[in-house]
Amino acid sequence: MELKSVLLDEKAVARSLVRVSHEIIEKNKGIEDIVLIGVKRRGYPLAQRIADAIEKIEGKKVDVGCVDITLYRDDLTTIGEQPVLNKDDIKIDIVGKKVILVDDVLYTGRTARAAIDAVIAHGRPKLIQLAVLVDRGHRELPIRADFVGKNIPTSKNEIISVEVKEIDNIDSVKIYEL
Repeated sequence: MELKSVLLDEKAVARSLVRVSHEIIEKNKGIEDIVLIGVKRRGYPLAQRIADAIEKIEGKKVDVGCVDITLYRDDLTTIGEQPVLNKDDIKIDIVGKKVILVDDVLYTGRTARAAIDAVIAHGRPKLIQLAVLVDRGHRELPIRADFVGKNIPTSKNEIISVEVKEIDNIDSVKIYEL
């Protein structure tokens, strides 16, 4: 793999997450009944950061949970047909709530679909919205993000790599050529 470009540095990632936070508040006319569910691995720390930004803006904390979907990363390799649902840590009441799923990259839509299934298995939310740091296109399912940090059109021989401080000790979004 060859690095083509750094698309978002630390400051750009932070700006994108603050903008997404404002958009979530605006679209939902406040934060009443909102819960954030991060898709492990990198969606969870992003959800926590969005929750922190919302708290700074609104002065009130929103609940954050996570769901672990082991993705046979179809943007990296094809090991299996479907993402596999593993353990989840939603641990918050989602019945009747506005659930915002948070993930790092939206690609085929299979991970988002599996995450939606996991949320619904815990109860019936009022609605489910999707927030992603990067939307790279190439959907295989009719899924779109409600909140997008950055749209990055890609070819299928490119890989988007999202790094977050909590896991990788750096915040960045990079594009690689296969």
